Amino acid sequence: MTMSPRPLLLVFVLGLVVIPPTLAQNEMYETFLKQHYDAKPKGRDHRYCESMMKERKLISPCKEVNTFIHDTKNNIKAICGEDGSPYGENFRISNSPFQITTCRHSGGSPKRPCRYRAFKDFRYIVIACEDGWPVHFDESIISP
Repeated sequence: MTMSPRPLLLVFVLGLVVIPPTLAQNEMYETFLKQHYDAKPKGRDHRYCESMMKERKLISPCKEVNTFIHDTKNNIKAICGEDGSPYGENFRISNSPFQITTCRHSGGSPKRPCRYRAFKDFRYIVIACEDGWPVHFDESIISP
C-alpha cells in the first residue's frame, strides 16, 4: 500500500502560509528590542547615548531621537496584555511608569560624528503591538 504525497504537500503549503507572518512579526519584535531595549544601562549620560546609538547602528544618518527602556523583556511585553491599556488607535500605554533614557541628537548635521544628550526619567510608555508582541515605540509620557 502506497501513501499519496498529497497530504504532505498540503502540510508544506500550509506551512508556507502560516510561517512567514510569524517570521516577520519576530523580526519586527527583534528590531524593537534592538532600538529600544536596554535592561541594565551603564551611565545613562551623553556617553551612554553616544555609545548605545553607535552600538545599535542608529547613526547612519544620525537618528534625531531614540528612547531606551530599562526593564525586563517580559515586563515590556506585558504592556501588550494585562499591564497595558488601549491608547488611541492600535497603541497600548503602560499601566505603570518605566525607567527610560531618551537620547536626542544635539548636532546640526545628520552626518557623523553624531552627538547626543541624555534625558533620564520614569515615564509611561506607548507602544504598538502585533499578536501580543511589542513592535513599535511611539512615545513616553511624563508620570502625573
